[in-house]
Amino acid sequence: MSDKGKNETSSHTSLNFIEEIIREDLHNNRNDGRIHTRFPPEPNGYLHIGHAKSICLNFGLAKKYGGKCNLRFDDTNPMTESVEYVDSIKEDVRWLGFDWEEREFYASDYFHALFDFAIGLIKKGKAYVCEMSGEEIANTRGTPTRPGKESPWRNRPVKENLELFNKMRDGEFPGGTKVLRAKIDMSSPNMHMRDPVMYRILHAPHHRTENKWCIYPTYDWTHGQSDYIENITHSICTLEFEVHRPLYDWFLDVLEITENRPRQIEFARLNLTYTVMSKRKLLELVENKIVNGWDDPRMPTISGLRRRGYSPESIRTFSEKVGVAKRENIIDVALLEHCCREHLNKIASRAMVVMNPVKLIIDNYPDDKTEEMAGKINPEDPDTLLRIIPFTKTLYIERDDFMEDPPKKFFRLSPGKEVRLKYAYIIKCESVVKDHETGKITEIHCTYDPGSRSGQDISNKKVKGTIHWVSVDHAVKLEARLYDRLFKTENPDIVEEGKDFKSNLDPDSLKIVEAFGEPSVKDFTTGSKVQFERNGYYSVDPDSTNEHKIFNRTVTLRDSWAKVLKKMNKQA
Repeated sequence: MSDKGKNETSSHTSLNFIEEIIREDLHNNRNDGRIHTRFPPEPNGYLHIGHAKSICLNFGLAKKYGGKCNLRFDDTNPMTESVEYVDSIKEDVRWLGFDWEEREFYASDYFHALFDFAIGLIKKGKAYVCEMSGEEIANTRGTPTRPGKESPWRNRPVKENLELFNKMRDGEFPGGTKVLRAKIDMSSPNMHMRDPVMYRILHAPHHRTENKWCIYPTYDWTHGQSDYIENITHSICTLEFEVHRPLYDWFLDVLEITENRPRQIEFARLNLTYTVMSKRKLLELVENKIVNGWDDPRMPTISGLRRRGYSPESIRTFSEKVGVAKRENIIDVALLEHCCREHLNKIASRAMVVMNPVKLIIDNYPDDKTEEMAGKINPEDPDTLLRIIPFTKTLYIERDDFMEDPPKKFFRLSPGKEVRLKYAYIIKCESVVKDHETGKITEIHCTYDPGSRSGQDISNKKVKGTIHWVSVDHAVKLEARLYDRLFKTENPDIVEEGKDFKSNLDPDSLKIVEAFGEPSVKDFTTGSKVQFERNGYYSVDPDSTNEHKIFNRTVTLRDSWAKVLKKMNKQA
């Protein structure tokens, strides 16, 4: 047992159920006191926020208890896998802040060993070659209350099974004509124990082994044996694999693996409101071009969250807050947004950007004068520098910051009322100019108090409202992509009869607007995190150029979840 493990288990009092198991194993010196986990993604799609939780859990436990964590690709289905997915997965794990060091493995690394293990099962009379089709196997498996029917080939002689299995490997049979099945119990109450398939014939090139193999192992057969080969101590899976655990253990028992034996532990997978995380459904969104690829900022993929502007720190914090549960539950996506907002508030630079502009003219301000106003780059950073913001006679303000006939408690600009222009002066609305045909306001005319400049205010005026602005003469035109939740209902999988999850898509999940920003927005580069003051948090999109800046909205400034957390903490 490592010193780090001893320290953690003795000093840390709030442990989840997986940590309790690890602590007990360390106490009992199971597997010589080693802790070795793995993250085993299938390279058949991009990782999503649910995988991020698993990554944080597996790598986090290894770090906490002085152990190791492998990255292992479960690449047993050449029909759906590609190098593109492998590369994206590695990028995502690194971006989240984790390092598998030299421990990058593939199930395909073990194809020879798995084949030899299978030969061992055949020799023991624990596996046989079956010639039933997939449909026939499914039809004879029975139900949870009715036993299955044995295959006509279940009692083939060992010698014949060995010959056929070797011929399967050598490519002598067409795909789908034969499988290798474990010989367990067709009347078991656990359907997964009813002679499960171990190998199937697939005449398809593999992204790593090319055409070397034409038989491929199933996940259930590959899982435990790969864990054993890699010296994994704790094989942490999501809850749907709980019913697979007896099979996991049966294979290890038949192979007589007692030393350095891995154990499978299940936890509840992550489910989020307003989100689908089925790989099949995410692939459907991509292939039908409902979204702009796997990294579309509306997707729950890690690459999508990265492009949207989420930070790895915020996702790690979210995973920690969600915790590890034994039962399925649904987490409010507002918690993820809150974690993002909390971190971006600490690290994001500030800038003023006007999304829906209307001109504001200060009638008593000199026509040719430009002043330099100062704003903090990040007021949350004690060492922050100041940014210079040019101020002139004609400005842009948000159209929503003005109302001709405002309701009570409208503390922004209206006729005869005063507000402060952030970092600048107090102004008073004197009149408006409207388009004669549409009646739309085209100009707001104001006067300013020269003695009310921020930081030098001698006016002694008190105003309740502060609005942001941009100098028309110095405004930088930019594209703002206003991303929102992709689905309009909390559970997109609940649909009316005859419809599918796509019927719950929000048609307004993306709006693109032309906006105007202060000059500092020109200096932000791809991935830069920015708070558009009084608006929200944004990130510079990879498609952005020096001539055409594109900003993706990450999250708004609204944060009702903070109040919920405060209430929860009080109750605790």
